[in-house]
Amino acid sequence: MDKYWVIFAGAGLGGLVRCIAGTWIMGRLGGSFPSGTFAINLTGSFLIGLVMTLLTERFQPHPNLRLFLVVGVLGGYTTFSSLEYETFQAVRSGERWIGLLYVTGSVVLGYLAVWLGAALATRR
Repeated sequence: MDKYWVIFAGAGLGGLVRCIAGTWIMGRLGGSFPSGTFAINLTGSFLIGLVMTLLTERFQPHPNLRLFLVVGVLGGYTTFSSLEYETFQAVRSGERWIGLLYVTGSVVLGYLAVWLGAALATRR
């Protein structure tokens, strides 16, 4: 049962950080492109690459740390479902190029962010 509380606590923290960061980014940049969610998806992708590589290849932490950080915090922080909905909204409202740029950029740059995070974690 403890592992569920660990995930619950991490997800709450990750969701709170996502809300604060997304709101702050959109307040700074504005516009119709969902910059807040885009930045969160990229930083979340980087962090999952970094953290998972560190926790599985470099260190042997308590299993609850991985549950807290990856399943909880990063699961609450990343916003893939928001990405999909915002893409749908952009296309539906006639902004097809924004939708295409957003989903393609999120996937391609998100993958590169995961790769970079993992590469940094394996450096010695």
